Amino acid sequence: MRPRVVCGIAAAVALFATACGSGGGGGGERGATGTAQAAPAGGYPVKVADCTDRETTIAKAPAKIVTSNAAALELLLQLGAGDRVIGTGFPPGHGTLPPALAEQGAKVPVLGDKTIPKEKLLGSGADLYIDTFGAMPMMGGGATGPSEEEFAAAGIQHVYLLSTACAGTPKAAKAPRTDLSGIENDIRRLGAVTGTAARAEELVAGMEKQVGEVRTALAGVPEAQRPGYFVFDFDAGTKQPVAVCGRQVANAVITQAGARNVFADCDADFKPGSWEDVVAKNPDWIQLAVRNRGSEEATRKAFDDAEAFLRGFPATQGLKAVQEGHFVRLGSEVTTIAGVRNADAVRQIAATIHPTLVKNGQ
Repeated sequence: MRPRVVCGIAAAVALFATACGSGGGGGGERGATGTAQAAPAGGYPVKVADCTDRETTIAKAPAKIVTSNAAALELLLQLGAGDRVIGTGFPPGHGTLPPALAEQGAKVPVLGDKTIPKEKLLGSGADLYIDTFGAMPMMGGGATGPSEEEFAAAGIQHVYLLSTACAGTPKAAKAPRTDLSGIENDIRRLGAVTGTAARAEELVAGMEKQVGEVRTALAGVPEAQRPGYFVFDFDAGTKQPVAVCGRQVANAVITQAGARNVFADCDADFKPGSWEDVVAKNPDWIQLAVRNRGSEEATRKAFDDAEAFLRGFPATQGLKAVQEGHFVRLGSEVTTIAGVRNADAVRQIAATIHPTLVKNGQ
C-alpha cells in the first residue's frame, strides 16, 4: 500500500481486509478473478490462479488453514469452514465480526497481531494459507512474506483473495469497479477450495438478491442525477484526506447504492489527496467511515467526532454535504473491505441517500 498517510481505511483493510466489484454495471474483474476451475459436481482437484495467472492445484479439501487477516477469516466463517482455521494474522477487533460469528472467530489462535512472522507461518502446520494482501508490501504481502518455494517446502498451498490482492497491481482492471462480481467470485473460489461450494452459492445468491432489489428500485434515477459521494476516512487523520479510488471495493458499493464516488477517476485503490481536492469535488453526501470501536457508545462517539470535525474545519464547513447535514454513518469495514456484508452496505447507503425509493433498506 502507500506510506503513512493511507493508514486509516487502509489499516482497516489490513485489519479486516479491499475489493472489487454484484451483478449489473461495468468494470467487472479481469479473467484471473473468475471462479475456480473445479471438477464436476464440485469435487477435486480445484485450480485457482493468482494475480499473475500462476495456477495452484488443490488436490483435496484443506484440513488446517491459516488466514492472513480477519477478512479471509470472516469469509471462511461465513462458508462454514471456520473449524478448520488454525490461526490468523491481523485478528478481528472486538465488535468487528457479525454477532453470529464472533464467538467462533474469537477462538481462532492469533499468529500475529499484524503480519504473521514468516517462521511462525511456515511452522504453523497449515496445509493452506489464504492471503488477502498479495502484492501489498506495506500490509505484509509481497517480498516480506515467504517465497512460493518456501511455502512448497513447508507443505503449504498459497491462495489469494484476488479482489483484494490484485487491486493495487499493474494487472488490475483499469476501469473503475462498479459491481460486486469480484468479491462474489472470491467467495465461489474459496467455496470450491474448501469444499463448501453449495454454501458459497447461497451467500452469493443472497448478495445478488439484496443488491438486485436496490438496483431495481433505483433504475429510474439517471446517472446525471446520482449524488456525488465522498468516503471520509476519519481514522487516517484529518491533516490530509485519503481518496477511495476506482479500483477499491467501496467504488462498487457506492455505485450500486445509486451514488457517484467523486474520486472514481483516480486509477488506484487508495490515493493521498488534499482538502482542496475534496472542496473542488463538493460532494452531495459524505460517509463518516470510522472503524468499529468495540461498543455502540464508543463507535457512536467516533461518528460524532468525525462529523464535528467536518462542521468545524474551515476547509469543509462550506461543503454542500456539510451544510445540508448529508452524512452517512456507516463503518469502513463493510464499505472498503471485501466480504458478504458489502451487499448490506449497498442497501444501507441507498436507503440513506434515496429514502423515498429504498425505504428502510428494503
